[in-house]
Amino acid sequence: QVQLVESGGGLVQTGGSLRLSCAASGRAFRTYTVAWFRQAPGKEREFVACIGWSGRSTYYADSVKGRFTVSRDNTRDTVILQMNSLNPEETALYCCAAAHYGGLSSDYTLYNYWGQGTQVTVSS
Repeated sequence: QVQLVESGGGLVQTGGSLRLSCAASGRAFRTYTVAWFRQAPGKEREFVACIGWSGRSTYYADSVKGRFTVSRDNTRDTVILQMNSLNPEETALYCCAAAHYGGLSSDYTLYNYWGQGTQVTVSS
């Protein structure tokens, strides 16, 4: 069992940056793939980025490549999403999720554990 808690959301202006954290507790978190998803009101859940258990492999949605960076610190059981050059269309609830299947995927159905999310609001 893994519990995930996100933090770091807030209000930022267009072009600004935020750093989201996903803190985990539970067994063997460092063996899990971790992803970030986001969902805006009235829209479908959208994959943002994921990182493999070692931190050496990452995968990003095309829309965030070059602006977002996902990293992890397995000594602290934490995954970070650094978001730069944010725009209002990225206003959403950002959630982290963990999966113990050994690969990288944007398919949310593969992720077993989810946090409650942290709200990101980008003002124009």
